[in-house]
Amino acid sequence: MTLQANDFIDRAAEYGYDFYAGVPCSFLTPLINTVIDNDRLTYVSAANEGDAVALAAGRALAGKRAVAMMQNSGLGNAVSPLTSLTWVFRLPILLIVTWRGAPGVADAPQHELMGRITTDLLDSMELPWALFPDDAGAVPETLARAEAHMNETGRPYVLVMNEDKVAPAELASQDSPTQSRGAITFRPAPPKTPSVSRRDALAHLVDRTDPARSVIIAATGFTGRELYAIADRPNHFYMVGSMGCAPLLGLGLAMARPDLDVIVVDGDGSALMRLGAMATLAAYGPTNLHHLLLDNGMHESTGGQATVSSGLSFAAIAAAAGYRTTYEGHERTVIDQMLAGSSQGPAFSHLHIAPGIDKAGLPRPSAAPMEVKARLMAHIGVGS
Repeated sequence: MTLQANDFIDRAAEYGYDFYAGVPCSFLTPLINTVIDNDRLTYVSAANEGDAVALAAGRALAGKRAVAMMQNSGLGNAVSPLTSLTWVFRLPILLIVTWRGAPGVADAPQHELMGRITTDLLDSMELPWALFPDDAGAVPETLARAEAHMNETGRPYVLVMNEDKVAPAELASQDSPTQSRGAITFRPAPPKTPSVSRRDALAHLVDRTDPARSVIIAATGFTGRELYAIADRPNHFYMVGSMGCAPLLGLGLAMARPDLDVIVVDGDGSALMRLGAMATLAAYGPTNLHHLLLDNGMHESTGGQATVSSGLSFAAIAAAAGYRTTYEGHERTVIDQMLAGSSQGPAFSHLHIAPGIDKAGLPRPSAAPMEVKARLMAHIGVGS
């Protein structure tokens, strides 16, 4: 007997799964369509599979359950957050990964290699997995096993889905997820040599945020280390990997906790790596999400190699993507504008900063990643 989508979704809801993020696959179509058409559930259409993992991880940071769905070919896009975000910080999420090109199953040539190595890849990433259930009677035991693993380890669990495991389900709702929030505010910056340092910008941000009602997520590299050097507060989350995933982690947290101001501090290199994230944030981002991009035109933590940011305006990209308040400038006032400008949706500021830092005087966070996570979760009132 073929499983109905709600046979899985309703049982998963008993464990708190009301948030799904992913990239479609024909094997997943019935599940995704049913989630979209359910008013009690949230589905976020991610730009890529790694973004879906980071989104679900943000939900986990709020102490809630989330599902990330993807085709097995998309595992390549998700390796970074699965190995340096959810594994390192112990953020439990449930993954549903389809098995295109499974051994012995004829499929398109692009699925041949990944189909052959899918389960080996999961094993290599230390991701325990089981086959997606065949019928409704097997769903409770499957979910219970996944829940037991996540409660014990704090890490993800994977359900591998073969073809035709879920009965077809047509999509009733064809609405676009893009939010309509009125006119876009975009303030471009005239050409000027940056004079504000990263430290000055971060110190200004710390001075203007209340730790009792805010969370600051700092991108990997010098951004997190310098924020730590300025002030190590319990509302700070220092990314140590998963380059480009900070905005999606922040989006997941902001959607789960509308009572908190979530500020993501990004870099030009990180933003370029996952530029599609800006479209996702613009479409789904709530009013409590603030996105600050500090742009020094280089990958400073790896030796100062230039990025291509000198040829573009991130604020213009943000405005085109649909952020309703976007600012660009060379002064710390763009931080104030960002913090004050989110009444219509997520706010974005592109601050040009001067390169240069004293590496010798720049400490790394003394707390281990899991301690940083546990401290933040306790600070916002959830158990780890």
